[in-house]
Amino acid sequence: MKLNSIFGMPVFLYTILLFHQFHTKAETYLCNMIGDPKYPLLFKDGAITIGALFPIRSIETLPSFVFTKKPQPLSCSSVNLRDFRRAQTMIFAIEEINRSESLLPNISIGYRIYDTCGSRLSSMSATMALMNGQEFAAEDTCNGQSPIHAIIGETESSATVILSRTTGPFKIPVISHSATCECLSNRKNYPYFFRTIASDYHQSRALAYIVKHLGWSWVGTVNTDNDYGNNGMAIFLSTAKEEGICVEYSLKFYRTESDKLQKVVETIKKSTSKVIVAFLTSYEMYNLLELLSIQNITGLQMIGVEAWITAKRLITPNSFHILGGSLGFAVRQIYIEGFEDYVTKVFWETAFPCLHTEQKNYSQYAINCNIYQDLLVLKSFSDDVPEQRYASNVYNSVYAVAHSLHSLLKCKDGCEKDLLIQPQQVAEALKKVHFTVKMGNSVWFDSSGGVIAQYEVINWQQDSDGSVQFKPVGYYDASLPPDQRFLLNAENIIWVGGQLEKPRSVCSESCPPGTRKATQKGRPVCCYDCIPCAEGEISNETDSNDCKQCPDEYRSNAEKNKCVLKDVEFLSFTEVMGIVLLLFSLFGAGLTVLMVILFYSKKDTPIVKANNSELSFLLLFSLSLCFLCSLTFIGQPTEWSCMLRHTAFGITFVLCISCVLGKTIVVLMAFKSTLPGGNVMKWFGPAQQRLSVLSLTLIQVLICVLWLTISPPFPYKNMKYYHEKIILECSLGSTTGFSAVLGYIGLLAILCFILAFLARTLPDNFNEAKFITFSMFIFCAVWITFIPAYVSSPGKFTVAVEIFAILSSSFGLLFCIFSPKCYIMLFKPEQNTKKHMMGKTMTQNTLVNGQSLGSKPTKLMLWSGQPNLQTLIQLRTCGVISKMLFLKQNQEM
Repeated sequence: MKLNSIFGMPVFLYTILLFHQFHTKAETYLCNMIGDPKYPLLFKDGAITIGALFPIRSIETLPSFVFTKKPQPLSCSSVNLRDFRRAQTMIFAIEEINRSESLLPNISIGYRIYDTCGSRLSSMSATMALMNGQEFAAEDTCNGQSPIHAIIGETESSATVILSRTTGPFKIPVISHSATCECLSNRKNYPYFFRTIASDYHQSRALAYIVKHLGWSWVGTVNTDNDYGNNGMAIFLSTAKEEGICVEYSLKFYRTESDKLQKVVETIKKSTSKVIVAFLTSYEMYNLLELLSIQNITGLQMIGVEAWITAKRLITPNSFHILGGSLGFAVRQIYIEGFEDYVTKVFWETAFPCLHTEQKNYSQYAINCNIYQDLLVLKSFSDDVPEQRYASNVYNSVYAVAHSLHSLLKCKDGCEKDLLIQPQQVAEALKKVHFTVKMGNSVWFDSSGGVIAQYEVINWQQDSDGSVQFKPVGYYDASLPPDQRFLLNAENIIWVGGQLEKPRSVCSESCPPGTRKATQKGRPVCCYDCIPCAEGEISNETDSNDCKQCPDEYRSNAEKNKCVLKDVEFLSFTEVMGIVLLLFSLFGAGLTVLMVILFYSKKDTPIVKANNSELSFLLLFSLSLCFLCSLTFIGQPTEWSCMLRHTAFGITFVLCISCVLGKTIVVLMAFKSTLPGGNVMKWFGPAQQRLSVLSLTLIQVLICVLWLTISPPFPYKNMKYYHEKIILECSLGSTTGFSAVLGYIGLLAILCFILAFLARTLPDNFNEAKFITFSMFIFCAVWITFIPAYVSSPGKFTVAVEIFAILSSSFGLLFCIFSPKCYIMLFKPEQNTKKHMMGKTMTQNTLVNGQSLGSKPTKLMLWSGQPNLQTLIQLRTCGVISKMLFLKQNQEM
């Protein structure tokens, strides 16, 4: 159980009784001391008195509370050299002011310095003694006036909280030199509290900045379980969260809690973080250091605070193995001129009352030299004076009170001694004080009663002789602009264990560019997995939380750390597939031209004349256009090429099918005529054939014009099919227009196929309908299979499928219709005669002009006159039909 818990109730009752005495009317009651008076350790009389509380000794021995006899006074031991120096600094400053001719020229300042022994109980007792005085005469009345005008102290924040709350109702100003708890900045709760040190708000945040600056994201924290440690750590944890620093553990203990300390060390031993932020007082840090040394726990980078980072009591033979390389913030070291000589000479001659027995104002307790025996051994010791960083704060505190009194007493050439100064007046004057001390720094109090935060960054380093030195390696100055407040010279730092290389302390290694962080479930945000960015996403910085989507026309590179332009895909003239299709197109067109040349060279031969040479040449011309129109599908699509490729394809194929349809109709009508001299063929003469081809083609032209007018095809960047590349293709614009073009071609092809199918049984010597039927079958089969292949083909293969369909159907028409004729003209010229063309295939049982026609085919000569009806019937019955009508139509026979 804590000390304040044991004695909290008696102290509380004592305080209530004392308050009751203070509030009793002075003119009615005499002042009576309750209990024995408590005398200061160091004192001096003066016109104005300043009180002070310092834990000059650190160990308090409690008397026996048996309640059968009067308890003995508390006894203290183990000198705390740092706070003893602070008491000396206060006395030095007061003596300096008393000698001054410009500051309070004719006013002497006295002091009462109490030793609190680092105990809340002693601190409360000393506080009451400061406010009451020591002894009262029997006739004295309570005037309600405090014997002191201001109090310097306490050292620790928790003790200062007790002090400020106790003196607050009496409006006595308290000026602390080292109480840094942010809680004391609350002017509502502590309206008369001031300090010459900055609050922990700045130090706690600066601790987070130094951890962030050094790249540590995984730390452990330990703090003292009091107002100082709890408030300071709360600010650090909040700032660390803002800065993205994760805390593996956050523990606290008090100097008397050995069990909690043991748990803290066990946690540190099992942890994975290599950095510890220790928001501890020097007492707790000393206890932690001892236990870490016993268990030989090393290799931990300590980050400390001003309370222990420059405490020489922590320097032991084994401490550097643990605290070596520690970093932390310390109060700026300011040299006070003349102080070192004072602490070794003048102080010992003037400050101790036991050396001057003529002072009878205090009891025998005050002049008994036995209580100073442990202090007298320090009489000639001054090695620690240069490291007394709080000395300047105590010095400034005394001068702040002096300047306030100087303004209240209206001092110019002299001060008005008759003025009665109340402590509240001193507190109000402190709010306005602004002065410069001889060290050159200005002092004033802000709205919270504090001063500007100015720290040095200290590094524990070891000299060649083995001594530990506190080396400045940076600073933090809140008076500077935000971007200039913090400076750290990392190259001058010696790290834990005397290493030159900075230790690493992260829960997870950094995620390189191209990956993102994925938090591990149930663990802090600093513990994460590195997940590669998805396709089309990048991260171009380390430890990226998210991957960024690349713009539509960009893709991520292989490393996923940069967006690069997507490859544009289209059927090019330079790639293998484009070259192959180009060669086939040119081959088809060239072959067609050769056939045209061949047909033209043989235009006077019967086979050319008998096959309607005009439609044949027109058909060959349209087929050459069909082959060439496939070239418009190769190459990068443009606005004009997109419109040209589909319209040229539609018109040329309609022209081609129209010619085939015309040839089919002519053949069918000619051979379906009953009599050779009939009038049917006059409706299918050359003029009518040209008109039908033109009419059928104009319909397709009209469809294409409407398509181009309403919604023409256009170049389109297809980025949906592939994520890694752009397919540059021609969008159809109007799907209806494209469907109409294909549908019209299909309608003509089916009609042609049906008609040719009906004429497939005509005589072999002139049965062109068989070849047309087969060519139309190929044509329809190609374009029927084209539709699913076109829809399912990706990218440039869509265009390749369309070109393949065009070339296949064109080659089908070319070879099926014209190759038999070319074969006869080139390799069977004997069949390319009028005699052969007028031959008839008949069976031996067929009769012509009275002769018997058998079942064995024989060649028959055509008659020169008109056959009778019986002969035509016999010929049709046997499947033999004269070519006379067709030859007569062409006026070749």
